Amino acid sequence: MTENLKFAVIGGGSWATAITKMLCVNLSEVSWYMRNESAIEHIKLHKHNPNYLSSVEFDTQKLKLTSDINEAVAYADYIIFAIPSAFLNGELEKLTVSLKDKIIFSAIKGIVPETSLIVGEHFHFQYDIPYYNIGVITGPCHAEEVALERLSYLTIACGDAQKASIVAKNLSGNYIKTKITDDIIGTEYAAMLKNIYAIAAGIAHGLGYGDNFQAVLMSNAIREMKKFIKKVHKMKRNINDSAYLGDLLVTGYSLFSRNRTFGNMIGKGYTVKSAMMEMSMVSEGYYATNSAYKLNQGYGAKTPIIDAVYEILYKGKEAKTIFKELTEKLD
Repeated sequence: MTENLKFAVIGGGSWATAITKMLCVNLSEVSWYMRNESAIEHIKLHKHNPNYLSSVEFDTQKLKLTSDINEAVAYADYIIFAIPSAFLNGELEKLTVSLKDKIIFSAIKGIVPETSLIVGEHFHFQYDIPYYNIGVITGPCHAEEVALERLSYLTIACGDAQKASIVAKNLSGNYIKTKITDDIIGTEYAAMLKNIYAIAAGIAHGLGYGDNFQAVLMSNAIREMKKFIKKVHKMKRNINDSAYLGDLLVTGYSLFSRNRTFGNMIGKGYTVKSAMMEMSMVSEGYYATNSAYKLNQGYGAKTPIIDAVYEILYKGKEAKTIFKELTEKLD
């Protein structure tokens, strides 16, 4: 009976807060793990997350809040991970409770640095979780717009259509529309790659390039994404679907995009370190750039945009020079 299934959300950031908000519409109880004990106490007293999406008010009677990841995992049948990929391994190392027989859904858009794997592959290879028990939650959807209850769309990917449908049903609402797909690997790589292209869009804006160039950059980015994903996992997919192109566009253009913001700062002359210190949230695309660049050394896809962002972020090359060179490679 799906009515008795229990859900847990792992993470205390904006996306975890948004997902918990969605689940609370449909479920009588949701387990919510976050490391920050003072944030938990604040939510219990004031009904909102003090650090992220503070406008969202929760019915605390529905929340099973905990700072013990083992408590959340033991409670749930379905576990949604929504923490930055750079911190995932550290959180998983705290586990003493088995993940066997749990259904894992990733709302993480990045690569696990320790293994250079997308999150689904990390759970499969490191924790022996079968792919039919792994899924992905992707956009196009910004947590900030969920908080504002603006109409948003989610794509739920899983090899098991029934499990995808269960998650889709429990995330759906008046302002959330969902669809399902079986392209777990493709959607997860797309969610990782679009953050790199959003950094590129931000750099271009910071350098003073206009809307005309941004349009060319984004149209080249979707073709580049298609080539990369095809090398990684060849299957029939429509790259123009919202899970791929739509997610790329919202991340590349939205003022809510932390990756675009990060890139904009780099384009304006900030160092990587200073840009990171000024931002209150993690730019997933920074870590994804290194991982994608290194992965592609084996795949050999033509990726001039990823290469350009890598040269700027990891080789310390001047953004102005690299982007002038990039303009000659785009069409």
